[in-house]
Amino acid sequence: MAFFELRVYEIFEGKKDEWIKYFNDKIIPFQTQKGMIIHGAFDVLSTDHFSEVNKERVMNTVDNPNLFTWIRRFENLAHKEKLYKRVYESTEWQEEYRPNVAKMINLNTVVVHNLSSIEMSVMK
Repeated sequence: MAFFELRVYEIFEGKKDEWIKYFNDKIIPFQTQKGMIIHGAFDVLSTDHFSEVNKERVMNTVDNPNLFTWIRRFENLAHKEKLYKRVYESTEWQEEYRPNVAKMINLNTVVVHNLSSIEMSVMK
């Protein structure tokens, strides 16, 4: 069954513009050439947190100047494993891309959500 992967990265302070350019110019072309299906990439502007205080709904908006997220699609887990191997175990990734990525994003805080579409979702 097809599913999506939502990846969230913490960008190092002062590196967001450099990261977005590198992602657009290098990572997307490289990964799509290897077979990845990238549905979108996003500069996270802010996050809204909702709570209930004294029976009133309260929204607290937090700026996220250092967050970036993107979405990829896989046909199934075997497809994901195959593409991960093709991309992340490649000589190009190991020698060129990963060292550059490590200068711009905190690899210790990467969050990956694996998502399954529900019936009425436009993204399938």
